[in-house]
Amino acid sequence: QVQLAESGGGLVLAGGSLRLSCAASGRTFNYNAMGWFRQASGKEREFVAAISGYRDTTYYADSVKGRFTISRDNAKNTVYLQMNSLKPEDTAVYYCAARNSQWAVVAGYDYWGQGTQVTVSS
Repeated sequence: QVQLAESGGGLVLAGGSLRLSCAASGRTFNYNAMGWFRQASGKEREFVAAISGYRDTTYYADSVKGRFTISRDNAKNTVYLQMNSLKPEDTAVYYCAARNSQWAVVAGYDYWGQGTQVTVSS
């Protein structure tokens, strides 16, 4: 059974940093696209970042470009989201997702984690 487990969320002051981790189990995703999404209270889930399989090409939402970095450690079957210069508007539940494809996209993911809460206070 495939599982994606996020960790690393928490409460941080504006301008601070957090690193989210997503550990996959049940199969390896070393050559699959992985992504991060977030959902703020009362809003729809939105794309944050993605990393492609094989070439590890990265993609970001405009709202996080230059502040967030997605990366992966294939030896650990884990993907990360380094979040710097956090803003109150980054407050949301952050979800990890994986695709049955190497191509990174903003939608169409096959597996999802349970989410981790990130709260940025001003």
